Amino acid sequence: METYDSLLASVTAAPGQASRTIFDPATGEAVGEAPVHTVADLDAAVAAAAAAQPAWAAAGHEARSAALLKAADAVERSAEELARLLSREQGKPLNGPNARFEVGACAAWLRAAATTPLEPETVVDDGTTRAVLHYRPIGVVGAIGPWNWPMMITVWQIGPALRMGNTVVVKPSEYTPLSVLALIHVLNQELPEGLLTVVSGGRDVGEALATHPGVGKIMFTGSTATGKAIIRSSADTVKRLTLELGGNDAGIVLPDADPKAIAQDLFWGAFINTGQTCAALKRLYVPDSLYEAVCTELTSVAAAMPMGVGLDEANVLGPLQNRAQYEIVARLVDAARDAGARILTGGNPDTSKPGNFYPATLVADIENTNPLVTEEQFGPALPIIRYSTIEEAITMANALDVGLGASVWSPDLDAARNVAARLQAGTVWINKHGAVDPRIPFGGAKQSGYGLEFGTEGLKHLGVPQVING
Repeated sequence: METYDSLLASVTAAPGQASRTIFDPATGEAVGEAPVHTVADLDAAVAAAAAAQPAWAAAGHEARSAALLKAADAVERSAEELARLLSREQGKPLNGPNARFEVGACAAWLRAAATTPLEPETVVDDGTTRAVLHYRPIGVVGAIGPWNWPMMITVWQIGPALRMGNTVVVKPSEYTPLSVLALIHVLNQELPEGLLTVVSGGRDVGEALATHPGVGKIMFTGSTATGKAIIRSSADTVKRLTLELGGNDAGIVLPDADPKAIAQDLFWGAFINTGQTCAALKRLYVPDSLYEAVCTELTSVAAAMPMGVGLDEANVLGPLQNRAQYEIVARLVDAARDAGARILTGGNPDTSKPGNFYPATLVADIENTNPLVTEEQFGPALPIIRYSTIEEAITMANALDVGLGASVWSPDLDAARNVAARLQAGTVWINKHGAVDPRIPFGGAKQSGYGLEFGTEGLKHLGVPQVING
């Protein structure tokens, strides 16, 4: 097991190598020097991955699964060191559904990718015709990850890709390269050489990966705007794509819900990772009859959640990872206040302290057309919108051009499922929000992307379907 210092040293730019200083978003202190790789480095990584891929594909599912299980063990051996680096670079606290949780999820998803069955499917066998559907490796997969869950989402991409016999070149976010570099370093302690490479560069490297003729598929998690650019740039090489793009998830509280009973889960549905989650609850629709009670209970829960430096064991909310995101949240909350919305709690950051801290903010009496509702805030600010009828709530929830997730809150499961079926989202949770599961397919609707991850369906999306007819 490595120490924190040795792990950080293993991913720090070498003397004379181009580098970028990474700062702790909670304190402003330097975390380390991340290497800045070039397009030439990317070309070399793709070439190495292509050279290693045939033998890895030939090894078969059983051998590949065994290697992934060993990689999961390696993550667990270095879990505390990885979590500490993640906390310092991304800002999320060690405790709560944050840094230790994320590292634990990396191991869990690797094991799920390794053990999920995928058997050939006999499509027709009638005595005259026999057709069997198989899934063959694609080749080299490019994985472009975000800064909000940098380790976990990278594993979502690379685990099933490797299991299916592909090799992978990873491009991490420029905001959180050290975490991903460290994760890949730990995984490569157990994986055969050449299967998994990380190229920590700028936008030019990401663009080159999306157009590279040696890459057969791109997996991307991030904004809808960047996803559209990847679609365009991948067209000439007809790459396969899995895109998990921006969301602005709606939650609908039904009139028979118990505000006190659901308040804690509502809060964490919205404020997990301090709101920096694609499938977080970002706009909440509450009936007139429960409106003030839900506002009161949520305010009470928010008041009990300590925010601060991630390495402090007491904290469960942290800073925004970067200043640009902080400015987006501040702008949207200020616009809501200026439009006459009621700030229940938060909304007034203490600018005298270091770090990108924006307080947990609840905004009531806000119009459904307000920018805080219609734009994805991706931070700790939740608008709470009144509705009078279920029809009105469903119409408002479906009004946007994104549809990653949604949720319905009620003790009457049949009623909740009926409403859920009418919501335009890739996943609709009942009495929870954002509860992803490695066994359950996950993907977006509308402009929140396409392609599925997780479970058997996720494995299929990392393969090329081949029918053997005869």
